[in-house]
Amino acid sequence: MLQLRQEARETWMLAWPIMIGQLASTGTSFVDAVMAGHVSAGDLAAVSVGASIWVMLIVTLIGLNLAASPLIAHAVGARREAEVPALVQQALYQGFFWALVAWLIALLAAPIFPHLGLPPDVAAKAHGFLTAVSWGLVPFSLFRVLYGYSASLGQTKPMMVISLIGLSLNVPANWMLIYGHFGFPALGGVGCGWATAFCMWVTLLLMIGWIRFSSSYRATYPLRHWRRIDWVRQRELFRLGAPMGVMFFVEVSAFGGIALLMARLGTTSVAAHQIALNVASLTFMIPSALGTALTVRVGHALGAGDTHRAREIGNTGLVLGLIIASALALMIILGRHHIASWYTNDAAVLTLAGVLLLYAGAFQFADATQVVAAGILRGYKVTRQPMLIHLTAFWLVGIPLGYVLAFGWGGFAGRGAAGYWQALVLALVCAAALLVWLYLKKSRASLLR
Repeated sequence: MLQLRQEARETWMLAWPIMIGQLASTGTSFVDAVMAGHVSAGDLAAVSVGASIWVMLIVTLIGLNLAASPLIAHAVGARREAEVPALVQQALYQGFFWALVAWLIALLAAPIFPHLGLPPDVAAKAHGFLTAVSWGLVPFSLFRVLYGYSASLGQTKPMMVISLIGLSLNVPANWMLIYGHFGFPALGGVGCGWATAFCMWVTLLLMIGWIRFSSSYRATYPLRHWRRIDWVRQRELFRLGAPMGVMFFVEVSAFGGIALLMARLGTTSVAAHQIALNVASLTFMIPSALGTALTVRVGHALGAGDTHRAREIGNTGLVLGLIIASALALMIILGRHHIASWYTNDAAVLTLAGVLLLYAGAFQFADATQVVAAGILRGYKVTRQPMLIHLTAFWLVGIPLGYVLAFGWGGFAGRGAAGYWQALVLALVCAAALLVWLYLKKSRASLLR
């Protein structure tokens, strides 16, 4: 028991700055939704639909760029720090490539909004938002690589400080660009996109500066003596990162992509879905940060050859995840009406958002468990099977069932937006159960080697 408490304390000390940093990063979406929602329900709907594609892109980039983290953690655990600079450089090359691909996808996707059944003004604003915010994809992707590098060294407070600075800049930038102050035009929801892209560049520059001047990175400083592209290392990064990118995309598309399908239900459903999704995205960052910390700690233990400690760290992490989920679920369910009122004054949107937030609270247990288990498995360098689990749970169960529950099938009358959320709760339960089973299987096998 004493050992478990010690492992929990060490994991928490690494995780809590990541939690604050990720909440601050996701807080920009919260600020965007709140400030756009107080312009009009149409602006909130436009940001919702535009952000559904933006969020799918950046979450996929997070997954793709996670490949370096377990590799660096294993190297640090094995005392092979000399390998780290070249590894980070190769990850930056790949991160830049993925960002360019994401940017191209954003530009190609922007013209689809008029074909989703949205009112013309909402479709135009969604197009403008996505075009503007896509300028932040390159700095975001490079920042995430450096983020993983720093976390793998046990340096998590820089990301917290930098993300808080980015959030603090987002508020005045939104204020100027949404409402038109200091000579800027009043862009409404489109202004959120330009403000977010600006803050992405600022956070990248701050991260580069921190790494350059902090002594904590001196032994592994990666931003000098640049090597050429190492195709062997690129394949290794791709082999680990591609399944994680797919896994993250599968989950986020099940949530964000539904906003596109939900457009036919009307502006009220889209806006209410955005409120519930935004709250769920914020709370997701807390167990997600725990998963990131567990990737590092499990990777360090396995790099040092200590498989027993790796399993203890993983088991403790699952318990911590459930404790965190309990607190989040209670907060959302009891405060759902108050939370919804932060976003809008529209009575119809408030009523539906209150219903959807019940589901957002209910799935906290499954969501926290699956993201923590996936983080532990990354520490074991296991990424392909979690990808297949997510594909099964979300695309074969969640989205098809959600469509039927939302719009109906045969003699079954659809339940509207609530139907999608009911299906997503079931998908998360499936993913959580299978990922925990996979972790127990892999950790047990490692003990027998």
